[in-house]
Amino acid sequence: MYSMFFSIGSPENHSAIPFKSRWEVEYVFIFAVSFLMYLLLVWSGGAIPMIEVLIALILASVVTMAFRSWHKGRKISMRGLDPKRWFGFFHYLFGPFAVGLAKANIDVAKRVITGDIRPGIVKVNPGLTNDVARTMLADSITLTPGTLTVDVDDEGAFYIHWIYVVDENPTEEQLYGSFGHWARRLAE
Repeated sequence: MYSMFFSIGSPENHSAIPFKSRWEVEYVFIFAVSFLMYLLLVWSGGAIPMIEVLIALILASVVTMAFRSWHKGRKISMRGLDPKRWFGFFHYLFGPFAVGLAKANIDVAKRVITGDIRPGIVKVNPGLTNDVARTMLADSITLTPGTLTVDVDDEGAFYIHWIYVVDENPTEEQLYGSFGHWARRLAE
């Protein structure tokens, strides 16, 4: 366990606020993010009324205390703040995901016009190991027309409703293209 000290005031004033553990730093981070997000949501370009600041303080306190009670002993990863991850995510969002989205829209439009559908639910296990990667893949699948993530079981297998079932045991590439690769790359 390590200690962190943040100085307050001038260098002559050697008072400091000690954080005895990393957990306390994370609680301060959650409080600050919650507080700032609320203020950002209520800000309309002018001055923020004092009542909104008070509500933000109360709400941030509640969120921090809720996190503290729900996640006892759980570590918060700061990997999500890495700029390389954000660049990779935007590359995925405006590259492979946008292309997959455009292809899926065209495919579903053709199927709606022609009536050529064979709907069904298929099971596929992408082998993702954490919740962030699973959520990213499930969202990517659901946001593309023609597929919908219905469920993810405890082993990480996805149950996906597919508008045109080509194979009852499809490969990842058949079902959702390179989305699984990107979920592994960005979130694991």
